[in-house]
Amino acid sequence: MTTVVGAPDPVGGDAGPPPAAEAPWIDELTPRQIVAELDKYIVGQDEAKKAVAIVLRNRWRRQRVEEEMREEIQPNNLILIGPTGVGKTEIARRLARLAGAPFLKVEASKFTEVGYVGRDVESIVRDLVDISINLVRAEREDEVQDLAEARVEDRLLDLLLPPSAEPERPPTEGDEGSSHVFIAGPGGVETQGEENLQSRRLRTREKLRQLLRDGKLEDREVEVEIQQSPSIDGMMVPMGGMEGMDYNFTEMLQEMLPKRTKRRTVSVSEARRILLQDELDKLVDMDEVVNESLYRAEEMGIVFLDEIDKIAGERGGGAGPDVSREGVQRDLLPIVEGSTVATKYGLVRTDHVLFIAAGAFHVAKPSDLIPELQGRFPIRVELRSLGEEDFVRILQEPKNALLAQYSALVEAEGASISFTEDGVAEVARLAAELNERMENIGARRLQTVMTTLLEDILFDLPESGMAGVTIDGAFVRDRLKSVAEDEDLRRYIL
Repeated sequence: MTTVVGAPDPVGGDAGPPPAAEAPWIDELTPRQIVAELDKYIVGQDEAKKAVAIVLRNRWRRQRVEEEMREEIQPNNLILIGPTGVGKTEIARRLARLAGAPFLKVEASKFTEVGYVGRDVESIVRDLVDISINLVRAEREDEVQDLAEARVEDRLLDLLLPPSAEPERPPTEGDEGSSHVFIAGPGGVETQGEENLQSRRLRTREKLRQLLRDGKLEDREVEVEIQQSPSIDGMMVPMGGMEGMDYNFTEMLQEMLPKRTKRRTVSVSEARRILLQDELDKLVDMDEVVNESLYRAEEMGIVFLDEIDKIAGERGGGAGPDVSREGVQRDLLPIVEGSTVATKYGLVRTDHVLFIAAGAFHVAKPSDLIPELQGRFPIRVELRSLGEEDFVRILQEPKNALLAQYSALVEAEGASISFTEDGVAEVARLAAELNERMENIGARRLQTVMTTLLEDILFDLPESGMAGVTIDGAFVRDRLKSVAEDEDLRRYIL
């Protein structure tokens, strides 16, 4: 079973484990606790959850054995078998978030033999490293966020209240104006020294600081200096078929060309964004980020090979597409069994990267894969199809379930929406019936049904002025009756 369709939240906060920056990975989570965390987002599929929990815990166990033995322990790659929409991708994605590990999802069918149209399989590793870099860099930026914001505030104050343009110089005889200011006061003409000027300047700066923190200067315009990366437009660079060679060619050229700066007049809010990124770049040690990222990619990386059944054909079937499919399998084999790939950050070994493959296997079977690739996926788990009862649970139980998502969308307009038990049951019944009569797309059918059901409400909501709406069984039947009974409409809409 799968979670509801929608933008996922990171595993953390009030209902999940602490973020990776606050917890020592998942050292304290047992396989049973890992399954409990997955249960918050995924309904059912206990066998698959149990299998991936053991795989994840084994990675933790491997880090605590002797170094000589550690190198010998291979990752337990597994194949998730089941129709679309039952939660294969969601299980792997939530597992990676739970572990704070770099996670890459790729379609197996997009790769082909070198020299033909398609991508080189080594791009899997390069993409995984890029994801790892972004993951670690985001963590490091979070650690120095407060310091960077404090520095940005001071830089904004310097822009709003520039320092005196006149350079300081020692006073000379007959040059009293350089160190004193004459002001007419109640007692006549008074002299104000540089110390008083500095104190007035400090008071003004503090007033501006408070206005800045209160958000009252966001529209004020300031002039900032922006560093521009050199453009290489029009230059000849290696093109397709040389992906393994030109992965850092563009960056190398940009490093060689001189960088230029440009002054722009922007609002304070825009300047804050520009200056914040500049300060984060200064505070984050990229060498340390790269070292940590390469380690995570090698030791904790998870690659999800989706639609692997599309490259499996009847073995011995002769020429044609089957030859191409087998070629893709042989291209993938070195990456899965362990090899060293050159990336722009250094060499990366794939010996301990965890590969999770998935496919419906309606036509082909896992045994149709070449024997060498089968041997690299020793664990096979079958996920069962979803029924009406499963849909009822999927609509209501997971964190950020589909009904909760639509309720939040309606509340954004100042209204409310509620679903009765018979309304939820009717949606689930209709989704299950559509899956039986047409293509079975699993829990994704719930999204199509809910979108059609609430289409008019969401369209009219801003101008209707309605305070609340209740969705019951009668409403669902009335709204979807004409579509569900018309075979042509049902096929194209639902």
